[in-house]
Amino acid sequence: MIQTFFNLEIIAAAWPIVLSGLLNTVLLSLIVVPLGLFGGLILALLASVKTPWVRWPLMAWVDFFRAFPPLVLLILLFAGLPFAGLELGGFACVAIAFFLNTGSYYGEIFRAGIDSVPAGQVEAGRSTGLSRLQAMTHIVLPQAVRNVLPDLLSNTLEVVKLTSLGSVVAVPELLYQARQAQSLTYNPTPIVVAAIIYFLMLWPLVRLLSRLENRALAGRR
Repeated sequence: MIQTFFNLEIIAAAWPIVLSGLLNTVLLSLIVVPLGLFGGLILALLASVKTPWVRWPLMAWVDFFRAFPPLVLLILLFAGLPFAGLELGGFACVAIAFFLNTGSYYGEIFRAGIDSVPAGQVEAGRSTGLSRLQAMTHIVLPQAVRNVLPDLLSNTLEVVKLTSLGSVVAVPELLYQARQAQSLTYNPTPIVVAAIIYFLMLWPLVRLLSRLENRALAGRR
């Protein structure tokens, strides 16, 4: 078992390849998560507009990309766009696909947070001379983010795990590089190393999420 799954010689030989994949995973996460948060915030703010011709197309957009599998969307962008004369690299396709998919999820989370803030607080802010945008920025959004922080963190965990889908379009992230190392060493040890790295990277966030959820439950009692 040790020679097959925890071979130290293979770990030493494959480590530079796996490390380069880890760095690309971190870079991809640092791009995808802020893009998703920004897109989700824009969607949530637009959802507060009462005009039907804004709300209904927005709801259709959000529902479509929440229902559309991210892997299928990624393959469609990577393999389908070249037929339309637009060829993007794997990294760009992952960023765009996750922006569309995770932005919709973040948008629903932000929208729920905004709806959780009493409307009277906005009216009170407006009565002091604040514009609607200023009231949203300084009064509503800080409370909204605090109210849905566990959900934001949970979705962020899922986004980081989804970056492994980049291996499907040959983005050299952690899983892809581990598979490359496995093909060179003819041993599953690099895949095991990648799994351990994923666990060590995400476990602190899982523990933080648990603490936030427990604190939120305690506050409701």
